[in-house]
Amino acid sequence: MEERTLESMQIYEGRLVNLRVDKVMLHEGRETTREIVEHPDCVAIVAIDAEDNVILVRQFRHAVARELLEIPAGGIEPGEEPLQGALRELEEEIGYIAGRMERLGGFYSSPGYSTEFLYLFLATELEPSPSRAQKDEIIEVVPIPLKQVRSLITSGELRDAKSIAGLFALSLHLGKSEA
Repeated sequence: MEERTLESMQIYEGRLVNLRVDKVMLHEGRETTREIVEHPDCVAIVAIDAEDNVILVRQFRHAVARELLEIPAGGIEPGEEPLQGALRELEEEIGYIAGRMERLGGFYSSPGYSTEFLYLFLATELEPSPSRAQKDEIIEVVPIPLKQVRSLITSGELRDAKSIAGLFALSLHLGKSEA
């Protein structure tokens, strides 16, 4: 049931996102429009320290007008491989270098309207490094015991989709019900 794009019009170009409107032909012959947010691919990292803490970040998110707990994440720079981006973001956001990085998979954040794909990684064997937070980010690093993660999700304290998806992927990876 693929849709065929008849025309595409870029209506906004921003620093982080672009917006386009596509006129498409549906499989039964009807025409309609699709509003698409073009967003570069990103990385998201589930970081576990030697004490079995998941390292989360707390930061204010203007779009939802509140602070959120999240796993570290960020954009992939032009020419950068996802693994390189994950290593860089880990250091920038939480001030750690990972001795071991494993790919946990990946997912589209909002495929109904966005092109963004997130590559998901597990970072372990963490060593401190000077945090290089970006100037426009105010981030609080929050270590949470792995066994408490489930209650953070069920209570609604952790409500960021990439973080919930990442921690669920960790649970499947570990074959445990802790995360």
